[in-house]
Amino acid sequence: MLIDDLLGCELPLIQAPMAGAQDHRLAAAVCQAGGLGSLPCAMLTPAALRQELQAMRALTARPFNLNFFSHALPEPDAAREAGWRDTLAPYYDELGVDPMCIAGGPGRLPFNDETAELVAEFRPAVVSFHFGLPDETLLQRVRNSGAKILCTATTLEEALWLQERGVDAVIAQGLEAGGHRGHFMDFDLSRQLGTFALLPQLVDALAVPVIAAGGISDARGVAAAMTLGAAGVQVGSAYLLCPEATTSVVHRTALHSPNARHTALTNLFSGRPARGIVNRLMRELGPLSTQAPAFPLASAAIAPLRAAAEAQGSGDFSPLWAGQNIANCQPMPAAELTHALAQGFIADRGSPTDG
Repeated sequence: MLIDDLLGCELPLIQAPMAGAQDHRLAAAVCQAGGLGSLPCAMLTPAALRQELQAMRALTARPFNLNFFSHALPEPDAAREAGWRDTLAPYYDELGVDPMCIAGGPGRLPFNDETAELVAEFRPAVVSFHFGLPDETLLQRVRNSGAKILCTATTLEEALWLQERGVDAVIAQGLEAGGHRGHFMDFDLSRQLGTFALLPQLVDALAVPVIAAGGISDARGVAAAMTLGAAGVQVGSAYLLCPEATTSVVHRTALHSPNARHTALTNLFSGRPARGIVNRLMRELGPLSTQAPAFPLASAAIAPLRAAAEAQGSGDFSPLWAGQNIANCQPMPAAELTHALAQGFIADRGSPTDG
């Protein structure tokens, strides 16, 4: 079964949720073009999410996806936080940031009772999760809304675990993917596979549809994924330069630069590995640091550095999320990109005269 049949959209194509780089406008544009637009919800308060959902409904009546995180909030560690701020102290001095004025708080919240109520009220066609699934009580509330449930897996073990818990489809996230890794069972990065190594393993082992994600940015990548048995694809980085995206000027500039050819997994910006364009902070501290507080607490101490640097036109302290294959990340309307990606489905299925 292709995911367009499962999810009710015209194309088996999901626009990946990209917190910080999009709102309802990008998601709605993809929906109107026949794909499944996604709205990232982890950084939205319930009030902000309600506004986004109302705006989404005003732009499209087609199916869309709401994406939530399912992480467990860590206990604050004052000593680790202090050590992290000491590590960043030279940068505070350089940019004139007073570390005593830095706001705390997690920045990203997991799926909870309040968001479950909004799902029940707005009844999206699809709800997807990252970092595993919420507890069974919350998950049942999503099922009761009628939404199809998707979740990210980065290993075969995670995919099997998700299937046992009744997800409708699994998103196979390869190591090439931009943004946060969705792993939740095994945190050993050496066990993380590329998309086209992971995908056939999941296709062969699972009874539910598998959606390919990571490194897919054009019709050739779409066709390759479908040839390996994917029921659909999820594409993120290719949409970052669309006019409907809220990608910052600094981020857009980085995506246009030669620096975009070098990405790495880093935990400096949030406390959890995520792929982004290598910048000054990643080079000087190393992309992965044991000093960074647990996800999502690391972001609070970075935020004022990011704001100060971006005010000067610099992305030295910004999470410039991007996948490894952004050669086709171009400033084109989301509908045009969606239609271009859809050519990969045609190539995979062959023309009517193929014999």
